[in-house]
Amino acid sequence: MSTKAFKQEKIEAMKEKFEKAKVAVVTEYIGMSVEEITKLRRSIQKENGDYMVTKNTLAKVASKGTQFEIMADSLKGPVAIAFGFQDEVAPAKAVTKFIKETKKGEIIGSVLDGKFLDAKETQVLASLPSKEELYAKMLGSINSPATGIVGAINAVMSSLVRAMDQVAKQKAAN
Repeated sequence: MSTKAFKQEKIEAMKEKFEKAKVAVVTEYIGMSVEEITKLRRSIQKENGDYMVTKNTLAKVASKGTQFEIMADSLKGPVAIAFGFQDEVAPAKAVTKFIKETKKGEIIGSVLDGKFLDAKETQVLASLPSKEELYAKMLGSINSPATGIVGAINAVMSSLVRAMDQVAKQKAAN
């Protein structure tokens, strides 16, 4: 396979990822071993994402015409991109956790909804709860009034039963 054909194949694969992704986190991977990159990739894949070490020029070409085109200026030096295909927060969380644990790598920035977020904003994104956590909180807040009503009705019913029981005991004693 010629080099040009190989590069074109890589660009097509990357373009497909850019088109499917909801978020892309650009990281610097200096100091990471292949095993560490693989570990990070696996943790992101568990969250329905991917982590790809790439050549900057190929990433710039592949991102053209997508919402991720604005990250072209951040593609300098040895970079890798974490893609999130379902959850916008999961890749940023995984990368942030990995960097804290290993003290290797660095977040350069991310793109979410066509906007470039710098490293600090990406850290804030990573601190947000996941979709599942947000759904659970929302359901809990919707469910809590109903739970309160059920508890109140149960308390009234049990008080009524106790009162009837006391009346029955008094009548039986007479």
